[in-house]
Amino acid sequence: MANDIDIGLFSINTDHLADGEALSKVAVAAEEAGFESLWTAEHVVLPDPQAPPSPLPPDAELLDPAVALAYVAAITTQIKLGTGIIILPQRNPLVLAKELASVDVLSNGRMIFGVGVGYLEPEFAAIGVPMEDRGRRTTEYIEAMRSIWNDEDPAYAGDHVSFAGVKAFPRPIQRPGPPVVMGGHSKPAWRRTVTHSEGWYGFMLDPQATSENLEGLTKATEKYERPDNLGPIEITVTPRMRPGPEMIDRYGELGVDRLVLLSGARTVDESLTFIDHIHETLLS
Repeated sequence: MANDIDIGLFSINTDHLADGEALSKVAVAAEEAGFESLWTAEHVVLPDPQAPPSPLPPDAELLDPAVALAYVAAITTQIKLGTGIIILPQRNPLVLAKELASVDVLSNGRMIFGVGVGYLEPEFAAIGVPMEDRGRRTTEYIEAMRSIWNDEDPAYAGDHVSFAGVKAFPRPIQRPGPPVVMGGHSKPAWRRTVTHSEGWYGFMLDPQATSENLEGLTKATEKYERPDNLGPIEITVTPRMRPGPEMIDRYGELGVDRLVLLSGARTVDESLTFIDHIHETLLS
């Protein structure tokens, strides 16, 4: 831990790491170096041809987050395993609940459930889910997943998911399930953080943008009721700033709890070099 800020590593399931041997080397090295968490990216499909605001070309390689994290769970012992993020409205909530509960059990309670609502219309169209109701769909799915994870008689009756008379075991080791970390830089994302999430995730933010988002979260906490069982909001950021002591100081002053670093590596060797550098400069 660096100055009480946990350090994570982003994009453990993409590009050169979409390979078992490569993923193993980097995941184990990150754990041994003292990283607190590993995080996956997600796009189930990508628009072809690429067009704004799509961040990746259509042939970008991304392993499924739950599959990748289950693999990592088997080769590590302590490092936390986060989805950064899963595009929740594109998923079946009960199927996803089973997948994430399985990872949480196999990892002995190391799963973090990072959530986003998505922003690429071609993805939604291909999957067959309307994009316009994705915010409400997301909150219903979180509520439904927590019911199947926790309730004596799980049931849910919403506009987008409805079930009763079923159970799913094993349940997650963590209660009320893997902590939900809500991604997004908007008023609705801040509201969903307050009302439905243990934490918030800001992606590629400089200190100024981070400060603005935290002000938005503060206003949301004044406007919306937060369930007591969710506890304090844990703040996670992927920083837009060169890694180093100054980065730790700047984000630490803002009250950030975790920094999830994007290495920019293109090969396994570059990933390992980055991990060594962070270990020597921030984690030792």
